[in-house]
Amino acid sequence: MFDLHLVRHGESTWNTLGLAQGHNDLAELTSRGLRQAAESAARFSGHPVRALYASDLRRALQTAAAFAGVLGLPVFADGRLRERSLGVLEGTAAMAIDPALTGLAGGRVTDPDARPAGGESVRDLYQRAAGFAEELAAAHDEDGDQAGDVVVVAHGGTLRVLEAYLTGVPVGQMAWPPLENARVLRIPGYVMQSHLKSRGGIR
Repeated sequence: MFDLHLVRHGESTWNTLGLAQGHNDLAELTSRGLRQAAESAARFSGHPVRALYASDLRRALQTAAAFAGVLGLPVFADGRLRERSLGVLEGTAAMAIDPALTGLAGGRVTDPDARPAGGESVRDLYQRAAGFAEELAAAHDEDGDQAGDVVVVAHGGTLRVLEAYLTGVPVGQMAWPPLENARVLRIPGYVMQSHLKSRGGIR
């Protein structure tokens, strides 16, 4: 059993411009984002961590590099941890996007199946993240004698759905609160394990 620490990437160049990022990999961390990553990573100095995972997008890998330096661990990149694909909306002003296209409004998921052209729905993202979570739990159940927690560096949308899934919140009942750059969410191991063992399927 272990705790899972979910870390959002540091501030990116597209964050400062207010652009929807999704799978687009042009954005990189700003100087402020690099400082945020370093400060979040420093909090784990001396903390036992057995494994470090990250989205394979540049902004997440740059953030994970700061954790790798502090923890002395390799980064396992996984495409399932990518941000939600927004298809044709990527690169447009995030504030100008019609909520009907994203299924998000008022800090909640209003339509989990809304899908921008060429992109993913929130349900698609939830199921993708759930697949990663189940594989992660199974992999580290097998090394149960190994001490330490697990750190996952990803994106705002990915971390929201991971937290919901691991705490038993169905996708259609999800909140969608603000999530600051370099924010760390902690999922206690017993919550994750009990949910994965008792759940009746991805909802």
